[in-house]
Amino acid sequence: MKIFLQGHQHQYEIERIAHVFFPNESIEFVEKDDEGQRGDFFVESQFKDMNGSIYALTKIIKNGNIKEGLVVQKYNSSIISYQYTSLCKSMIKLSFYRAAKQVSQVDVPWGTLTGIRPTKIIHNLIEERKSDIDIKYILSEQYAVSDEKIQLILEVAYNELKVLKQSRPNSIGLYIGIPFCPTRCLYCSFVSNAVHKAQKFVEPYVEALIREILYTRRIIDNMGWIVESIYIGGGTPTVLSSKLLERLLYTLCTQINVETVKEFTIEAGRPDTIDKEKLNTIKKYAVSRLSINPQTMNQSTLKTIGRCHTPEDVVSSFQLARDLGFDNINMDVIAGLPDETVEMYQNTLKEIQKLDPENITVHTMSIKRASKLHEKINEYSITQAHIVQDMLKFTQQFMKDNDRYPYYLYRQKNILGNLENVGYCKQDFECIYNVQIMEERQSIIAMGCGAVTKLVNATNNRIDRIFNVKEVEEYINRIDEMLHRKDKIYQYFI
Repeated sequence: MKIFLQGHQHQYEIERIAHVFFPNESIEFVEKDDEGQRGDFFVESQFKDMNGSIYALTKIIKNGNIKEGLVVQKYNSSIISYQYTSLCKSMIKLSFYRAAKQVSQVDVPWGTLTGIRPTKIIHNLIEERKSDIDIKYILSEQYAVSDEKIQLILEVAYNELKVLKQSRPNSIGLYIGIPFCPTRCLYCSFVSNAVHKAQKFVEPYVEALIREILYTRRIIDNMGWIVESIYIGGGTPTVLSSKLLERLLYTLCTQINVETVKEFTIEAGRPDTIDKEKLNTIKKYAVSRLSINPQTMNQSTLKTIGRCHTPEDVVSSFQLARDLGFDNINMDVIAGLPDETVEMYQNTLKEIQKLDPENITVHTMSIKRASKLHEKINEYSITQAHIVQDMLKFTQQFMKDNDRYPYYLYRQKNILGNLENVGYCKQDFECIYNVQIMEERQSIIAMGCGAVTKLVNATNNRIDRIFNVKEVEEYINRIDEMLHRKDKIYQYFI
């Protein structure tokens, strides 16, 4: 597919929406419209601003057939610059959408929304005092979102507000990353190392991480912040020995004022890393939320994705956590894993429901560039978009029937069917950290290999990021540099 832009340079937006409708096409942007060089598949995206009206026209020429999508939108001359730019992008994408709908058979329930955080649009509209009717109209007409997704995103946004309104202005979240796992899952792109190959780095890594915690504690005190949530993720934090877990948690809970913490989560994602001693250590330090993540309850799929545990291990680990008093447990599952049918996915949800966790987070399969699945894509059967849609439709009704509601939502690049990930919970069991990291209303100070600190300055509507290096050995060797990178926090809030 060759694409020519006329009157604008919004190449990124066009590329994103083009991949939604034509996922298997390679894309080439051309500098001029040379009719002799168009080929069999050519797109022209035109943009004009005339007398207070935006004109966006997309022409798609495929195998000699021409389809057009036109958008004309008036705007107020007092519009703020960034709002004008956002409107232009939306109209350009909408014109492409209208043309592509006539060419492609792909179902696009999210319309022109290709961003990770679609609920941010809803929160902005709510702050502008738009009614639900107005919001539904904007989502439908400006973004071409389906009625089903409009209902979902509205419900999520209002449930998120419940969490956001309870946060104090000087509150922050903490994230601590443990980049080790028993094995690397087929679909994984996170900073993670198989622990049997990286064992020599585990203890030095924890030592370096403790140094970062101590350094960060001083910054928190100097800034006058209070910690609202702590999230220890990975990787798989429970791959650490009980001794190292104890050391990490002791440092954290003696150096950080945990009396203000409303929620303390540890991912015990792999049941084959959980035992009574580790859970007792975790319980000792007032961890209030545990995540035990099967991803699937089908043994054949567990083998396919490279997990060394069974569905029975999931059940026994969950029951052990319950017996030790953990009363807020999340379980992650994935819709669209290789070779899974709708019935197999339904079996996963039904088996998990028997355990009755407080949270169930449903991810849609995403084929990430850094994953083994992407490297060996031809060796696996990738679930078709309409099958994944059937899985998610079942999910929504299943959760409703079992008294769980959607409280946060996000999307990813290369997600099957251009769909979404949704967290469901029982009443009053929303995960504070999940809501805050998605809605970007609160700074998240992140520590560890591959960690990304996100600084939110509400006074000037800015978001900035501080990155740690991604490689474990590099993080250990450059820990002094990682510490001093966080000195930027002071400059950011001046």
